[in-house]
Amino acid sequence: MAIALNGPQGHFNGKIGNLVFYMLNGIPVVRRIGRAGKPSKAQLSNHSAMAVTAKLLRSMKDFIKLGYGLQAKGTPQNAHNLATSYHKKHALTGVYPDIKVDYSKVLLSQGVLPLADDLKIVKTATGLEISWNPAHGKDEKSYDDSVMIMLCHPESNSGHEYLNIARRSEGKCFIGLGARDINQQIEAYIAFRSSDGEKISDSAYLGNLNGQVESPEEKINREKYEQVKKRFDQVADIYNGQIKESHIDNMNSKAFRHLRKEYQVLKEKLDRTPGKPG
Repeated sequence: MAIALNGPQGHFNGKIGNLVFYMLNGIPVVRRIGRAGKPSKAQLSNHSAMAVTAKLLRSMKDFIKLGYGLQAKGTPQNAHNLATSYHKKHALTGVYPDIKVDYSKVLLSQGVLPLADDLKIVKTATGLEISWNPAHGKDEKSYDDSVMIMLCHPESNSGHEYLNIARRSEGKCFIGLGARDINQQIEAYIAFRSSDGEKISDSAYLGNLNGQVESPEEKINREKYEQVKKRFDQVADIYNGQIKESHIDNMNSKAFRHLRKEYQVLKEKLDRTPGKPG
């Protein structure tokens, strides 16, 4: 049931038939509810891309809120929606079911504030030294820009957000890390935000530290894929051999029909099982 909050001429709130009415950031919105059928490969690919994107952004909510918040002002979108849309379109690589993040294309903020030159990141025994050129151009206020750092740890599906770790004028900062964090895969990013909060820069990728490590989830997917592939190869050899050698009557036998069915099922399962090498 839907309710007309402002009378018969006002916007509905609720469900009417297969339509849902609601308010989004002060704007009346209506969407259709459809009956879900068996998803196509394109739909599965889209669902997988959304899941990978959501997993990426989960540990950086506050950074995203600032990084895309100014861009979202005055629109029906919010910062997370904009970040999700960007990364789903531009920061993923691979094809379903092996869709992954290209960390070099991750953009955690979008804005007009200038970045800094000579960005560097160095790993030490106890943490990370990050430096940049403190030159501020013609805008004296840029001296007070806040420095924002994001450290992503894909191996543990976690991250560290530093939203005001230094000033642009300082030219460097140090982030202390424990043994667990400093030795796992790190993907690092930097951005600058004006002291009045009215401007922000695009983020910049500082790079990868410790290489790319296979996560527990990726290991499980690889092992599952290898198991399915091994069985498929066995069945495929038998199936293809019988097609070459069998008489047409034998190919209509119950045993051969079962073999063909298993071949088809395994082939389809292999296509949708993540963990394919390369």
